[in-house]
Amino acid sequence: MTCEGREGVGTEVISPREVPLGGPRAMTVRRTLPSKERSLIGAWCFLDHYGPDDLVTSGGMKVAPHPHTGLQTVSWLFTGEIEHRDSAGNHATVRPGEVNLMTGGRGISHSEISSDDHPVLHGAQLWVALPDRARHTEPGFAHHRPSPVRGEGWEARVFLGSLLGDASPVPTHTPLLGVEILLEAGATLTTDVDPTFEHGVLVDAGSVTAAGQPVARDELGYLPPGASTLTLTAGEERTRLLLLGGPPFGESIVMWWNFIGRDHDEIVRYRDEWQAAIEGVTDSQEVRESRYGVVVGDHLPPIPAPPLPQGVRLRERR
Repeated sequence: MTCEGREGVGTEVISPREVPLGGPRAMTVRRTLPSKERSLIGAWCFLDHYGPDDLVTSGGMKVAPHPHTGLQTVSWLFTGEIEHRDSAGNHATVRPGEVNLMTGGRGISHSEISSDDHPVLHGAQLWVALPDRARHTEPGFAHHRPSPVRGEGWEARVFLGSLLGDASPVPTHTPLLGVEILLEAGATLTTDVDPTFEHGVLVDAGSVTAAGQPVARDELGYLPPGASTLTLTAGEERTRLLLLGGPPFGESIVMWWNFIGRDHDEIVRYRDEWQAAIEGVTDSQEVRESRYGVVVGDHLPPIPAPPLPQGVRLRERR
């Protein structure tokens, strides 16, 4: 797969690139944000789409403790289960149709382990950039199971923001929209949307025409601000998609590995602090006190940060 985009009237379609999560039996994800064409949609700055993966052959998701700063992670599953543990003491299970949002803020570490009791893993992992006023906030965690909203030929679950008369109680630091939408073959859904938002349409199954632009399976369609309604029409198959949105972020960010900061030097500091915290760690040791803390109840050795590129400074994204 490539990262090449195509454009329609006021729209843009981004194809994913395949990225292994690491290790000899790495689970491969399909990444559409960030891309060459676009770094953010609202505050959404990272989108990995994976599965359906047979855990017997892929090895599943086994991500040992690792750090985050300046962002929120959003986990949404279609099938399977993932065990979440973090250094703020939160222990939760990510299940289909339930959103887990973790706030990294000034610093957090967490682990994600898929359950062997559920042999197929399929979902999306997303990041939200925190605005400057909130990026040093305390780490936190929120969980919500949205009730389905239904109409003729469609069903939706609003996990962030509000749409179709439903609203999520999950707090965010910028206005956001996150909705799973199911469309029967050939069905059309027209809904009011906030005209100040830009929107992204990630197709998980089937295909859709969004605001007149065809978007195929695994592609991400981008829709700029300005429209007060959005029309989604499924193709010849039952279609499942994620509708994401928010006002243009309006701030520059520097994103590298698991960190979001505002300049190169800040990222260097975050990396150095993580490496100092885990120096000499073995399976039986814990991460020393730091901004990232210790993942409670997880005994896997933490993941070292990769080396920073030599001789260049990390570039800002808008």
